[in-house]
Amino acid sequence: METVIAVDAMGSDRAPKPEIEGALLAARHYPGVRVLLVGPEEQLHRELAANPVASRTAVEIVNATQVIGMHEKPVQAVRSKKDSSMHVGLRLVKEKKALGFVTAGNTGAAMTAAKMVLGTLPGVDRPALANVFPTSAGKHKPSILVDVGANVDSKPQNLAQFAIMGEIYFRAIFGVAKPTVGLLSVGEEETKGNEVTRKAFAMMKELPFNFIGNVEGRDLYNGRVDVIACDGFVGNVALKISEGLVEAVRFLLRDSLKSTVTSQVGALLARKAFTDFGRKLDYSEYGGAPLLGLKGVAIVGHGRSNANAIKNAIRVAKQFYESGVNGRIEEELANGPSKPKPSREQFA
Repeated sequence: METVIAVDAMGSDRAPKPEIEGALLAARHYPGVRVLLVGPEEQLHRELAANPVASRTAVEIVNATQVIGMHEKPVQAVRSKKDSSMHVGLRLVKEKKALGFVTAGNTGAAMTAAKMVLGTLPGVDRPALANVFPTSAGKHKPSILVDVGANVDSKPQNLAQFAIMGEIYFRAIFGVAKPTVGLLSVGEEETKGNEVTRKAFAMMKELPFNFIGNVEGRDLYNGRVDVIACDGFVGNVALKISEGLVEAVRFLLRDSLKSTVTSQVGALLARKAFTDFGRKLDYSEYGGAPLLGLKGVAIVGHGRSNANAIKNAIRVAKQFYESGVNGRIEEELANGPSKPKPSREQFA
């Protein structure tokens, strides 16, 4: 079966080069994948014509005459630019011409446009971004943080719903029957946190999943918990701090290994280990974060995404669609067999 993924070719900081190269990589590496590059067709045709492998890969161009910039106000930009690459790409999903959409563009605009074009699943108040993080428990024991930036102001019921959707996503993607779920706070005790987290805690402990209570920032990387729910403002800060720390560790490690002849020899002997270490911490290996709760598949990547990140975001979109996450969320929020629907009072 052919898997068609639409890619916003004008989203990233260096668009359209990473999007084009990433689309070509995905079409070559993932059998059955066809990519629709969405953007100004004349510009994209010129870029593709300059790539020697473009003619041999399953990549097509869909015209969009407008672009939403990183610094534009999301709601205003989405309403005024109905022919933007973001808008057109999402319409391809709504019209079933593509199974998923990938963008490395303005996160707020992506969230706004996705809600406007695709709409939310029944029972979902706000879509949320779920980001995968590596942990010290090993490559087969990642954790996910929900929300990492789609909602900068959240209510307690939103956090509880983020946890529900994140738990369903983790089960579907990683095959864990009963993933652990935690609430990000400033201490493990139930009384810790602000008013929002304390109220969210009370809601979440009544929900029928494996809730282990409050967790702290360090638990994101130690493998103690599978799914962590938080406000999008806090989640985005945590995500950006993590990215900055990774870059600092790489620099300090590289600097230390160049300091003496002995360390240089050691680095040479351990080159494969250092390469594996860098890959585990490389955000581009994880592609992008899915927007949970939509009537369709939308993956949001980093503005600094390179070709590898775009390629992997396309993989994430394909995997998300094939795992049927949206169907599971809709079913389980509407009294699915494995997860009773939370009462109306909890989300009032």
